[in-house]
Amino acid sequence: MWPIEPVAYVEAARQQARDDFWGQTLACIRLSEAYTAEALQGLDAFSHVEILFGFHRVDPAHIVTAARHPRNNPDWPAVGIFAQRGKNRPNRLGSTICQIQRLEGPCLWVAELDAIDGTPVFDIKPVLPAFLPRTPVQQPAWAETLMQAYWLPEEA
Repeated sequence: MWPIEPVAYVEAARQQARDDFWGQTLACIRLSEAYTAEALQGLDAFSHVEILFGFHRVDPAHIVTAARHPRNNPDWPAVGIFAQRGKNRPNRLGSTICQIQRLEGPCLWVAELDAIDGTPVFDIKPVLPAFLPRTPVQQPAWAETLMQAYWLPEEA
């Protein structure tokens, strides 16, 4: 076992997790006091960043280790927890690629981070094309349907 401590926390308007409408959201990823703004130096030369974070409000009693229907929708096939990106996963870790907006001292502003206010951030990585898939990405039809409203702007 190795200890892992947050390097930052999310400051965002969204207080509750919802399944959809994360488009056009803005969030500040504020470094923990153990880090200075120097840790972010040079990040603004990149267009995107990958954020690794914890689903801190998921009750451990609701962790899923087997197959289930994504979003509990019986119209979609039951698939293993590692074949979906649901928050009720064994280690409660999330990962999202976001567009960098700007740096302001110890705050990295990003667009479209699907994490709520107070979320612990465990790592921040610049996105390099060499680390993106080198072959075509494929997914089942249910995943395409599931994601239709995910990155749409939040409804008014």
